[in-house]
Amino acid sequence: MPKVIYYVASSLDGFIATEDNRLDWLLQFGFEAFQDHYNRFMADVGAVVMGAETYRWLRAEEPESWEYSQPCWVLSHREEPAPPEGDIRFASGDVREVLREARDAAGERNIWMVGGGNVAAQFAEAGLLDELWVTYMPVALGSGRRLLPVSGPTAPMRLLAATSFDGGAVELRYGVSKAQ
Repeated sequence: MPKVIYYVASSLDGFIATEDNRLDWLLQFGFEAFQDHYNRFMADVGAVVMGAETYRWLRAEEPESWEYSQPCWVLSHREEPAPPEGDIRFASGDVREVLREARDAAGERNIWMVGGGNVAAQFAEAGLLDELWVTYMPVALGSGRRLLPVSGPTAPMRLLAATSFDGGAVELRYGVSKAQ
């Protein structure tokens, strides 16, 4: 059965972006060491879900292009400008409905929770997140946007795999317990 996966990079101290949504700390590492791993992950992704801040960041970084060929749901209370080549759907309200639509579109492939942490936390708290794949980068930020800002403790997660990369990054892949 297809999975809902929050696949994300984090600082060692648990932040996915700075307070002002900058990713310079992450981009300094380049992506050569991660590209094959990312390509294998993306081969199994049939739909993408992200928050409005992540969407706006992507559009500001590359305003003339859209990197995803999969249908993408953007959780937002308003429509944003969309690139002409992307299959982008703006949604608000219950994340269960968004997931139903994304599952229908993904078919037998996985759904990627791109970000941010608030979106992933909504899915986790609703019992809809199956796996967390977090690549810890060898840097600390001190503050910023949290990895998974849930409202309280989660059930213990199960370590499914660990992958180390050149340069000191480590990906930990967890199964998320549905018992909340």
